[in-house]
Amino acid sequence: MPQGGIDEGENYFDAALRELKEETSIKSVELVKEISKYTTYDLPDRLLGIIWKGKYKGQKQKWFIVKFNGEENEINIKTKHPEFLDWKWIDIKDLTTKVVDFKLHVYQEIQKELEKVVN
Repeated sequence: MPQGGIDEGENYFDAALRELKEETSIKSVELVKEISKYTTYDLPDRLLGIIWKGKYKGQKQKWFIVKFNGEENEINIKTKHPEFLDWKWIDIKDLTTKVVDFKLHVYQEIQKELEKVVN
């Protein structure tokens, strides 16, 4: 089973929906906005060779803003291959306080895009 990424013949949004469902069981969403530019990050030296079995040194990501239309009982992070320990709703203004240091710039960009949609 692929860990992230886009399967052959899959477009970005379909891949995002598949990943969302695989990682959280969420499927009740509607597209609000595709973020036009890509975001990238590199792993810090302390994680190189550890994360992703040393195969990759970072990621290039395509983000989408979606609206969740389901009930909270749809959200299940105890999936076949869990990627999360816990989840919670947070205010957009708090988004950048909840991320690891090497992804901060990514979430600052996402926060700006979210604020454009909400405000």
